[in-house]
Amino acid sequence: MLADRRFRDKTGSMVTGRVLFDEPMSMHTSMGVGGKADVLIFPDTIGELKKLISFFLEEEISFLPVGNCTNLIVRDGGYRGVLISLEALQRLEIRDENLSRESTGKEEYVGSVCVYAQAGVSFSGIVEFSVRESLSGMEFCAGIPGSVGGGLKMNAGAWGRELKDVVKSVSILDPGAKIREIERKKLPFEYRNLDLPEGAIITGAEFYLARGIRNEIRGKVADIIAARREKHPLTYRSAGSVFKNPPDSPAGKMIEEAGLRGLRVGDAEISGKHGNFIVNKGNAKAGDIIALIAAVQKRILNVRGIFLETELKIIGEEL
Repeated sequence: MLADRRFRDKTGSMVTGRVLFDEPMSMHTSMGVGGKADVLIFPDTIGELKKLISFFLEEEISFLPVGNCTNLIVRDGGYRGVLISLEALQRLEIRDENLSRESTGKEEYVGSVCVYAQAGVSFSGIVEFSVRESLSGMEFCAGIPGSVGGGLKMNAGAWGRELKDVVKSVSILDPGAKIREIERKKLPFEYRNLDLPEGAIITGAEFYLARGIRNEIRGKVADIIAARREKHPLTYRSAGSVFKNPPDSPAGKMIEEAGLRGLRVGDAEISGKHGNFIVNKGNAKAGDIIALIAAVQKRILNVRGIFLETELKIIGEEL
C-alpha cells in the first residue's frame, strides 16, 4: 500500500511539505542511528496534519508522530509505516498580556504573558524568543534538546523545574482527528510523562511567562548553557539523558558508582563525563545503543535492585 502510486499521489496532494520514502532515520535522529522508515512526512500546517491522520485512519495505515527526533531511537530494521514529523509547525507568538487573576485563576500568574508555541518549535527557539521579548519563565529549558510537542509529552525539565510549571493549556489532535484544547488543571502530568488519550497528538501549547529584564534573563540563560557545557558531553552525538531518575538517587550517579563510565558496545559508549549519557563515538548502530542500555539496566538492577526506565522512545524492527 505505502509503495503504490495511489498512496504517493494521495499523500502528495495533501501536504506541501516533504514526503520521503525509504528514508534512513540515521539522517534525522540526534544519535545518528536508525534504519529506514517506509515513509517520513513533514506537514506544513495543522490542517495538513488533520487530513493525513483522517486518511491514515480510514485506510488503516500505521503511523506515529515524531518531533525533531532528539529523544528517538529507530531500530536498525527500520519502521514499517508512516512517521509524521511535526518539525514544520513553527508558529510562536504572544497571545495575551497583563492577564488578570480572573483569567488565570491564580495569584502568581497575575501580570503574566500568554505565549503560544506550536509543536515543532524547538526549546532553543522558544528560549531565544523569550529573551528577545524580555519574558522570564523558560530559562530552565535552555540547552534542552527537542521541541515543544515531544517535550510536553515527556514533561521535560531541568534545574528543579518542569514544563508543567509554566504550561497554561495544551492543544491536541484527538483520535477522531479533531482539535481539542485541554486546560492545565485537566492535564495529568507525571515525572517525565504527560498521560494523554491513546492516539492523541500534541499540536501546540500556551505558556504563562512573565515580563522581566532582558539582560537578566539573557544572563540566566547563559549561565545554564555554561553549566550544561561543563557537565554534559557535547563533543559527540547523543540523545540527552537516557534514563529517568529514580526517587532516591540520580540515574547518572548510580551508573557512575557502578563503574560503568566508558562501558562500550560497538561505537556506543557510556560517557566518561556524565553517566546518564550514551554517546555515538562515530559509527554506532541502534542495536549497539539498545544493547548498552540493557547492560546498564541489568547491572543497576543487580547492584541496587532498581530497574532504570528510559527517557528515550525506541521504535521499529530489529534487523
